[in-house]
This record gives sequence, structure tokens and C-alpha cells, in this order.
Amino acid sequence: MSKHTKVVVAMSGGVDSSVAAAILVEQGYDVIGMMLRLWSEPGRETHNRCCTPAAMAMARKVAAQLEIPFYAVDAKNIFHEIVVNNFIFGYTQGITPNPCLSCNRQIRWEFLFNHALGMGAEYMVTGHYARLVRNPGQPVKLFRAKNIKKDQSYVLSFLTQEKLQHTMLPLGEYSKQEVRDLAKSYNLPVAETKDSQDLCFLAGSDYASFLERNAADTINPGVILSTSGEVIGKHKGLAFYTIGQRKGLGLKTLLAHYVLEKDVERNALIVGGQNELGKDELIAGNVNWVNGNPASEPFRAQIKIRYTSKLSWGNVSILDSGMVKITFDELQRDITPGQAAVFYVNDEVIGGGVIVNPQITIQNNNKAIKFEAAR
Repeated sequence: MSKHTKVVVAMSGGVDSSVAAAILVEQGYDVIGMMLRLWSEPGRETHNRCCTPAAMAMARKVAAQLEIPFYAVDAKNIFHEIVVNNFIFGYTQGITPNPCLSCNRQIRWEFLFNHALGMGAEYMVTGHYARLVRNPGQPVKLFRAKNIKKDQSYVLSFLTQEKLQHTMLPLGEYSKQEVRDLAKSYNLPVAETKDSQDLCFLAGSDYASFLERNAADTINPGVILSTSGEVIGKHKGLAFYTIGQRKGLGLKTLLAHYVLEKDVERNALIVGGQNELGKDELIAGNVNWVNGNPASEPFRAQIKIRYTSKLSWGNVSILDSGMVKITFDELQRDITPGQAAVFYVNDEVIGGGVIVNPQITIQNNNKAIKFEAAR
């Protein structure tokens, strides 16, 4: 591609996107900085993790230093409609949604992406830590970042070939420290900016407090049941609990209990002992195959079921419905509907889908099925 190619960098006022912009400016690209104005709770705008007035001012400062145009794009309404409302709705359905997935898919790589193309840009650039591999005449491939600790390929697993063909990820080969060192070498004022792991719109609070403030009618107390159906306690509302949770259940029992399931129909929290915790299968829907073509046969892969979870070996089978069934070699403690299941082969992201129904079948011997994908 020509070094004079026009690109839009999704800026946040943080070190990663700022360095991504600086790298491309140095390489001779025609760079435009663009930042989204996202929804914030009224009165809590300064507490958001991103797009605060201070972050916006910093992004403008970096853009001015790099001598690139900078635009703020109002996405407050669409962000609230798609990301925040779906976050709230998910908890009412007994799932634990990952709003970063819907934000990246529908806000960044749809709403902002279309703005970028509308400005004549050929590529959208972000500061995500993941790698893209391009070979002439072949689909673009998505790989984990060189720095595995900072890898963000999990949240990019939804990207289609249409999006990948117009995406650049300059930080995929760098460690976080190397990025900070680059920021210092470019004399950027964001070199020591701290990272934050909080959801941006929670404004510094936890998700339960957010739901209490913004969707109090979704908080319905109910009973806590053992796996035998015995009532052993009361819960504050299903939204306050996650699969695998042990602390905070308020049970006066001698044995430790863990959350196994959230039964929305009965508004009941199902708990059990550690020996009952764990599943070896899940079903995922809304599957995206990164190369554009669903796998034709079952295949072995490493699967990640949460952004922070480790990779676990398993077998991926394609169902007639288009969903996938994943059978793990070992029991997984925290398979959670609403989270993504992303499958990797040799660090390449093959695809991913949203966990919808685990369909538990516990294997006592955990014996792996030995077959490989036809690729």
C-alpha cells in the first residue's frame, strides 16, 4: 500500500492509540485522528474511563503535536441504544454480556468505520494489541499479539474480512513497555498514562451499582437453590452474581457453595459444591469465521471463553443451525452465557461466537477426542 494512503486513527487520549498515530505519521501515511463522544451517566461524565473531557483534550493535544487533523464524532445516542441497553437487557436474561464486544463490533467497526470510509480513508487504525497478516490474493489473517500478556485479539474475533481488509493494527509486534518507550521518543504527553480495565460507562463504579442506578426494575430478589432443589437462601437479584462465584452468597452453611446456573424462569440462583462446578461443553451462536468461510469439518483448537481466561484445548464442531459446539479436554469452571468463545489454531484467530447454552455433559475421564481440522 502507498505510504500516502489516507487512514483514520481511532484516538482515545491514551498511550496506545497516540503511539499508533505517531507510527503511521512517521511512516508517511495521511493520518486523521478521530475520537468518539460516548454516552455517560448524567453527572458522572468526568469519571468515565474513556472520552472524558480530559481525554478529549489530550487527544486533541497529541493530534496537534503530530500535526494531523482531529475530529470528535458524537456517538452518544447510538452507544446508549446498542451497548448500554444491550448490557442491561443481557442481565435481565440471566447472561453476563461483554459490552466491549458489541462496542467494537457495532460502534467502532461500524459507526466509526463508516465515518472513516466516508472521509475517503482506506483504513481504520486502532491501538489494539493484535497482529494482521496480509498475503496477496488471500484473506487477511488475525493473530494474537507478540506480547501475549497484552493480547486483545479476543475482542477482535468478530471482525469480518470486509472490516479486516480496511483495518491496520500497528502495535501488534510491540510490548507495552516498548509502546511507552516509543511515546517518550516521540515526546508525547501520554507516555505515562495509566491503563484502566473498567468498563468505560460504569464511571468508576461496579456493574451492580450501575444497574441499581439505571435499571432498578431489573433487580428482583429470589431464592437460592441447591442442585437437589432445596431452598437454602435468598439472592439479591440474579444480576449481582456470575457463574463460578463463591464469595458474597450470604449462605450460612458449613460447605462452600459456588454459582452453577442462573434460572431466569424461576428467578432462582442454582448453587453447588466445588465438585459440581465445571462444564466440558458449550454452544456458541452468532459465529464469525475470520476468513469468511465456516469450517467444513470438526477441528482441534485452543479456546478462550473470557478475555482474561487462559487458552484451553478442545474440539470445535459445526452444528446444522450454524452454531458451534465446543467440547473441552478438561472441565471449565466459568463458562458463562453472554461471553464470547474464541477459537485459535497456532495463535491464529479462526473465529468466535457468543456462548448461548452450555448443554452440560460432564466427562469423568476428560479423555480428548483426537482429530484435526481439514484446512
